[in-house]
Amino acid sequence: MSELPATYVKYLQGRSAEFIDTVRPVLLQSAADALHGVRVAINEPHELQAHLDETVPFGEIVEDVD
Repeated sequence: MSELPATYVKYLQGRSAEFIDTVRPVLLQSAADALHGVRVAINEPHELQAHLDETVPFGEIVEDVD
């Protein structure tokens, strides 16, 4: 499995297990492809989505409210 870039590891620090379980697979996919960054949509209190985003440079994460 690909190693995560330092920016991704830092992003996950201090997050809940549920948050990490949702976001980490997409971060791993991004790291494996090394083409695109990740967009995380947070709709409090119960919705969280993460996906690759071709408009976000690899190694970066953008948080949005969807």
